[in-house]
Order: sequence, then structure tokens, then C-alpha cells
Amino acid sequence: MPCQQRRTALWISAAAVALTVITSSLLPVAAQAQEYVSIKGNSVNVREKPTTRSSTLWELSKGYPLQIVKRQGQWLRVKDYEATLGWVHAPLTAKNPHMVVTARTANLRSGPGQKHGRVGKLEQYEIVQTLKKQGSWAQVQRSSGQSGWVAQSLVWGW
Repeated sequence: MPCQQRRTALWISAAAVALTVITSSLLPVAAQAQEYVSIKGNSVNVREKPTTRSSTLWELSKGYPLQIVKRQGQWLRVKDYEATLGWVHAPLTAKNPHMVVTARTANLRSGPGQKHGRVGKLEQYEIVQTLKKQGSWAQVQRSSGQSGWVAQSLVWGW
């Protein structure tokens, strides 16, 4: 292989390695860039289009977590844990972290792990406020004030 071809091949190889390193280092940042909100009011309508004249797709209660997909003026295109999409008026949301129970039931434990005793049982669709995360566990609080730890694989939100 002539010298010029070898240099070109080395340059292309080095560029490919650099691109792989840069791309892989950016992936975790993109994964963390997910933005969430929760419902601020007691009841908020999720709409088909970003206007109050649009039909209501469903109604969500206080604390329900949503992931932001897109922003358009004062409206947020959001999805829930089932990836159902709709629009919600941004002023009706808050930056208070909440989770919704996605499993049929989930044990609420005294500490972050199965070795800790059960202090309660969460029901599917129950909304809890997120207090802290530790490994694969989240410390949460019910609307009644009871708090404990739940496995993050049984809930969705932030």
C-alpha cells in the first residue's frame, strides 16, 4: 500500500474511533435530558391539540407525572408511562417530582431494599411524591403523609 493511502486509511480509522468515542459519551447526556413535570392543580385536562378549544383526551389528578416531548408557546406535548400523547397548558404543571405506580401492587418498605420490612402497599395508578432516589429504589410519600421506599421498576416518573 503506498504511503499516501496508508495515511488516508489511518486518518479515516482515527476519525471513526474519535466519532465513536464522542457519540458514546453524548448518549448518557441525551438520556438524562428527559424533562418531566407533574400536574399542579387538583384536576387538569390533557388535550388533543395545544388549545383550550381542542377536545379533552383525558383528565389527570394532582401530582401525576408527565414527560415533556415538545414545547409550543404555553403548551407542552407530554406523554405518560404508557406513552400516550397529549397537550397540557404549562402553567397547570409544576416541577415537583412524582411517580405513578405501574405495577398491580408495590410494597412500600422502611428502607431501600427487599430486606427492609413492609410498611404499606401501594396500588396501581397511585400517585406518590418522590423524596429521594438511591440505586434502584425511591423514597416516596403518599398524600396521607406515609412515606417509605419502593423499587423504581414498579413506578414511573421522576
